[in-house]
Amino acid sequence: MSNFDHFVGTRPVSEQHAFDVAALTSWLGRHMPGFEGPLTVEMFKGGQSNPTYKLITPSASYVMRAKPGPVAKLLPSAHAIEREFAVMSGLQGTDVPVPRMHVLCEDESVIGRAFYVMECMQGRVLWDQSLPGMTPTERGAIYDEMNRVIAALHTVKFADRGLANYGKPGNYFDRQIGRWSKQYVASITQPIEEMDRLMEWLPAHMPASARDESQVSIVHGDFRLDNLMFHPTEPRVIAVLDWELSTLGHPLADFSYHCMSWHIPAALGRGIAGQDLAALGIPDEDSYVRSYCERTGIATPEALRADWNFYMAYNMFRIAAILQGIAKRVEAGTASSAQAKASGETARPMAQLAWSFAQRG
Repeated sequence: MSNFDHFVGTRPVSEQHAFDVAALTSWLGRHMPGFEGPLTVEMFKGGQSNPTYKLITPSASYVMRAKPGPVAKLLPSAHAIEREFAVMSGLQGTDVPVPRMHVLCEDESVIGRAFYVMECMQGRVLWDQSLPGMTPTERGAIYDEMNRVIAALHTVKFADRGLANYGKPGNYFDRQIGRWSKQYVASITQPIEEMDRLMEWLPAHMPASARDESQVSIVHGDFRLDNLMFHPTEPRVIAVLDWELSTLGHPLADFSYHCMSWHIPAALGRGIAGQDLAALGIPDEDSYVRSYCERTGIATPEALRADWNFYMAYNMFRIAAILQGIAKRVEAGTASSAQAKASGETARPMAQLAWSFAQRG
């Protein structure tokens, strides 16, 4: 899911992702204030679906995100880099930290694909949610900052930022459950009984809070620790990354997705279930939910707690559908990494965990 591999090193540009650097240099020289070549291009490591390049010039470095090359078969909604550019541009100057956007080029004749260029940020990406090597006070500060940022995102007046049409109207959960049910059915390798049950249970047990269409915010879609870049030394987020799944939707879908960490053991994904949180200085889920409710006013902790099993079941169902898609690509031979195989194998245990929440609901 994670697409920048967050600046953990670069490699030479591979043949399938290569493009005409001279054409790019010439275009940037005409369209991007302050740009001066010569230009060297490297790729960030990691299996991102939208190739991410580091552009290096004598005076500055930049990050370029592009659609995959012309050979890739694109889903209409996938790789919508102009949406990433729009949402990050719209969030400039709010309490949600984002990199500065420089230019968007939708003219595919320039380098054979659409692309945008943004600021290259220098900071830390923290992968392990138990934050090894930190003191309890430092861990508490990181978690509080993460809570502050997601609360800030969900309270941005998005229409005032030019983002009134960033998503579709209507019930977000209905759309999402429909979308991921279709995705799951299209990618079954071995049937998962719990997924069939969840596809029936979720629409039938949607709580009033999920049906409330007046609750609309920008949702990130994949808000988690390792999609944030922190200041090199302070517990302060300097950039929220990876906006590929962002849209207008229900803030509680986004927030409850973010809270899955408290229920997912490290063996099943990036999670902190089963850890001694008090000793680590990491807030328990109840305190974390309370902080979010206080910051946003979107719901009371008690009301949210009453519907929490639905939200957890929904999010784990969504993840299981995504993991099943990976399993299908492994079977088809289009995803070959050992990591992809391991991810695909977690679809069933994730669906079982989702169903256990549905049964409590």
